[in-house]
Amino acid sequence: MNTTVPASVYAQRRAHLAAQLGPGGIAIIPTALERPRNRDSDFLFRHDSYFYYLTGFTEPGACLVLAHDGRSTLFCQPKDLEREIWDGYRLGPAAAPAALGVDAAHSMAELDSKLPRLLENTGCVWYPFATHSGLAARVEGWLNVVRGRVRYGALCPAEQNDLCTLLDEMRLFKDAHEQDIMRRASAISAQAHIRAMQRSARMLRAGQDVREYHLDAELLHAFREAGSQYPAYSSIVAAGGNACVLHYRADIAPVRDGELVLIDAGCELDSYASDITRTFPANGKFTGPQRALYDLVLASQDAAVAATKAGARFNDPHDATVAVLAQGMLDLGLLDKNKVGSVQDVIDKRAYFQFYMHRTSHWLGMDVHDCGSYVEPDEVGAVSERKDPLSGETITNRPSRVLRPGMVLTIEPGIYVRPAEGVPEQFHNIGIRIEDDAIVTDTGCELITRGVPVKADEIEALMRV
Repeated sequence: MNTTVPASVYAQRRAHLAAQLGPGGIAIIPTALERPRNRDSDFLFRHDSYFYYLTGFTEPGACLVLAHDGRSTLFCQPKDLEREIWDGYRLGPAAAPAALGVDAAHSMAELDSKLPRLLENTGCVWYPFATHSGLAARVEGWLNVVRGRVRYGALCPAEQNDLCTLLDEMRLFKDAHEQDIMRRASAISAQAHIRAMQRSARMLRAGQDVREYHLDAELLHAFREAGSQYPAYSSIVAAGGNACVLHYRADIAPVRDGELVLIDAGCELDSYASDITRTFPANGKFTGPQRALYDLVLASQDAAVAATKAGARFNDPHDATVAVLAQGMLDLGLLDKNKVGSVQDVIDKRAYFQFYMHRTSHWLGMDVHDCGSYVEPDEVGAVSERKDPLSGETITNRPSRVLRPGMVLTIEPGIYVRPAEGVPEQFHNIGIRIEDDAIVTDTGCELITRGVPVKADEIEALMRV
């Protein structure tokens, strides 16, 4: 259980969700299953985010049932002293109501017998679609039991709805408790990046062999030392040309003097993710071409940050990024203006895509790519179409979400220069990404990850230590 957040916060979330279930609605929310890694070991367990959001409960083998009137019933693992010797303490059904604030609790062994009774005489059953393998079949099994009792006067739910549509909208807006945890997670991750940067420079100055996994180890050490439970995702530690592989993983490649290192890493703290990317010179000093590309990416991020504010659209930071990058690619000769035309031509034809092929932002929260629609609820289905000037294919554009206070998103422009005909050799195998996490506010956005420097001069100064 998360003892840093009052149980009342989870109770308020359950009440808010219950009010949206409609008359006769009932919701079923299971947590994740333990998964075997090999014959006698499981993968590290991580609870389901939806379940945790409503309960603060981290044990495996549990399920929450929530009725439209707000009554909550938890099914969890029973107390078992012998198993607890091997696997650790269990809260158990008897202690769950007082500890978690739920109305009732039972053993998971009773789920199949009790759930049909809870479903009787309800109008609609809600559960998260396509997130738990086999859940839909289990729901049908429970409903079949209810249908078998229709002759005795029982009513069976006539509708099934996706609970994610309600919970995603709730989770998109982070409350004060969530924002505080995310700030602390960001601070831990920032220190981890600083630690990796400084070790890289120190080892190279000492003439030592530096590998990507050495820097990965610094990240993991810093995460755990500061109390983080896990990395929020598999850390990317990419030296030299490896930085041009977007989802590269830390491996055995050497970190060479004169090359850049791209680290995309963040910790998870109390179930909330952080997500930071920094690119730095392995030896602590940018070369001229590296600095030129780095300053361009940073300028594009500055433009995206300025565009991230309440009332703007989710796509606005990306459009601001692309405008700056497109101009820079022409100015630096990455793109030949005689071939691709003006800045607007570069944007319209997506000629920049050769060097910048991902979006600038994604939602961040309990999951590193957090839930939440990227389209306004009342604009779902609204589209416009245009022809791609390069392929002639029809491109469908959908209106993007209006940013509002409490939303949290990443801002992560980049440039990735693979060797290719017409690309200046001085830029070959340089990959740069700069990523920060932003909380949308009434007046703009709060960058919660700037505990690690981002300006080139500040990075160089940091690495001289």
